[in-house]
Amino acid sequence: MYKSIETLLVEIPTIRPHKMAVATMQTQTLVLVKITTDDGFIGWGEATTIGGLGYGEESPESVKTNIETYFSPLLKSLKDLNVAQTVQSIKRNINGNRFAKCAIQTALLDLQAQRLGLPLSEVLGGRLRDSVPVLWVLASGNTEKDIAEAKKMIEMKRHNVFKLKIGSRPVEQDVEHVLAIKKALGKDVSIRVDVNRAWSELDAIKGIQLLQNGGVDLIEQPCAIENIDAMQRLTHRFDIAIMADESLMGPDSAYRLAKRNAASVFAVKIAQSGGLVEGCEVGKIARLANIDLYGGTMLEGAVGTIASAHVFSTFHSLAYGTELFGPLLLTEDILKTPLQYENFELVVPTKSGLGIELDENKIDNLRRQ
Repeated sequence: MYKSIETLLVEIPTIRPHKMAVATMQTQTLVLVKITTDDGFIGWGEATTIGGLGYGEESPESVKTNIETYFSPLLKSLKDLNVAQTVQSIKRNINGNRFAKCAIQTALLDLQAQRLGLPLSEVLGGRLRDSVPVLWVLASGNTEKDIAEAKKMIEMKRHNVFKLKIGSRPVEQDVEHVLAIKKALGKDVSIRVDVNRAWSELDAIKGIQLLQNGGVDLIEQPCAIENIDAMQRLTHRFDIAIMADESLMGPDSAYRLAKRNAASVFAVKIAQSGGLVEGCEVGKIARLANIDLYGGTMLEGAVGTIASAHVFSTFHSLAYGTELFGPLLLTEDILKTPLQYENFELVVPTKSGLGIELDENKIDNLRRQ
């Protein structure tokens, strides 16, 4: 049934250095998975991560090795199974590897939706919106550059909500940087910050109080992944929204966080969740627990971005929007027709499957040999 499973590492420079607490990116390595069936269908998935092993437990190299060594032989050995049965077999035989599992599942669902002649969102239960709001991340690390960049985005009607990456400098310096940008952009522009788990609880208390007083709307992952107690205390202590990101690793962790009231917002990432279906399950847990939703990114290219958009289009509410700007951060586009960003939103395709067409000649030129 599956003729070939290929994993491609595609190196693309960013439009500017992207500074985070865990790494500074100047090139993104897209991890693309291409599954070709015996009858000629092609499905695509993506398992891109951030900063090698700086963000999570999987790197581009480990994903490629594990797919080629373990996933590919397993898939080729499975006969006459539907997608759900195939995914179940992968879970039963392979532990961990959430990003790799997500890429494989995305490609399988892309194939399934193509066969049915439906957009991928309809295989996931059906879309409730045809586009999703997209914010922009200001991460140059320079206050004046960030202000100029934000004003340009607003003028172009591409983004009017902004997130700032902080945590690599002392708390007071980060707060000064954020509040200067907030003041320059005005009260009508929403500003959020992502600490990428860099603060201790004491630093978080000091920083969040100052940011809340300055009109910032949301704090993302202020403390360490495993420090759920601190996340719970901060969520209860402040009026400002506290968002779980790295602490969310799929439905099980979502349930634990919801049970503890350790976040007021969930950042749903399909790769972190372990797949599109699991991302939808995280969304359902949040809905049942009255936790708001935000569509996150691993700074994927077009494949992971549009797969995420299909998932997020099925959510009943996206109170805090999405950050599906990954392709806009890259200097090269790997699609024959670029994704459609307009009026501060990303349009979800209506063609079958993912609804995109990759430029394989360009991918071949950019791929790591």
